[in-house]
Amino acid sequence: MPCNLAVRMFSDLVTQLDNLKSKGLYRCRLTSESPQGTHVSIAGCQYLAFCSNDYLGLANHPDLINEARKGARKYGVGTGSSHLISGHYVPHQDLEDRLAHFTGFPRALLFSTGYMANTGIISALVSHRGEIFADKLNHASLNDAALLSRAKFIRYPHLDLAELERRLAASQAKQKLVATDAVFSMDGDIAPIIELAMLCDKYDAWLLIDDAHGFGVLGKQGRGSLSHSNAISPRIIYMATLGKAAGVSGAFVAAQTEIIETLIQRAHSYIYTTAMPALLACTLLKSLTLIQQEEWRRERLAQLITQLRTELKPLRWKLLQSTTAIQPLIIGDNSQALRISKALQVRGILIPAIRPPTVPRGTARLRISLSALHKEDDITQLATVLYELSIEIK
Repeated sequence: MPCNLAVRMFSDLVTQLDNLKSKGLYRCRLTSESPQGTHVSIAGCQYLAFCSNDYLGLANHPDLINEARKGARKYGVGTGSSHLISGHYVPHQDLEDRLAHFTGFPRALLFSTGYMANTGIISALVSHRGEIFADKLNHASLNDAALLSRAKFIRYPHLDLAELERRLAASQAKQKLVATDAVFSMDGDIAPIIELAMLCDKYDAWLLIDDAHGFGVLGKQGRGSLSHSNAISPRIIYMATLGKAAGVSGAFVAAQTEIIETLIQRAHSYIYTTAMPALLACTLLKSLTLIQQEEWRRERLAQLITQLRTELKPLRWKLLQSTTAIQPLIIGDNSQALRISKALQVRGILIPAIRPPTVPRGTARLRISLSALHKEDDITQLATVLYELSIEIK
């Protein structure tokens, strides 16, 4: 009996997987053989890559590699414990202090990933008696965190502040939190942070900003989306990741001291996990210096974004309105998006086909992401191939 039951369970999984394949929703991994960069090696083949979040081109920077080596020699490769036991090292504290100052907050707190940071923030601040208001296109980590908190979860239409205000005005909850991406990871547009902060002031709510794709890229010296929008409010809880523009790994939360202390005491994803290796904190301290000092990287990225939008404008596929390094080309049909992505790969270009549930149904797309290390010829090559495919693929 148990054996027959197991056979049926595996059969159900196979059926579900086959169903994903038939709908063009099956996902496959590529295994890289080279460092992160604008050109990568996969299965012995070289590709021009437009699929990385390494927006400033720091992931393979020699200065960062050198800092990682020095950090490993001094602190080893593992911390052996959580931050609250014996895993909190001098580089961790130095990095938290630097990040707080850089983003303009009293305190900052390191997390191992952005997913863990969002989970920790929301579950620590909002209980089943609270309400969470989230943009419909928020990252999955914010949605999962809201569900885990057991609070009432209210999703408002993308960037619809009128609907958000209507829902906030109707709320009787004592705990209220508005959560939003700053730069939306699949559309590349930017949330109206000042207006959101004003609504949170009016209706006594926290405002959680997930700036995974803005930190290092937007604002003065790359200080992020709050700097870009000139938004200041003690209600803001700012989360950013350190594995995208910063080029390394991890995440941090910056906020008022009371918030950070609450997270240290109550955020399970902080308390019950081993601290990131100290060598990574050493590396990130150097990364933060480069982010501040090398303005040319952001200037270069802005030039490439303008070039890409100009060269792709005549395409029959729609390029969404975005001024960020994320440039989504809407294809619509899942299978066609996959077909175009595979055809690009055959021609030596890597761009992922993004499909539901990551994006809404009917909006499958190529997510083109740019790096400061791309060259003008790279953009022209991409545009030329896309034009050829637009004629070939109907």
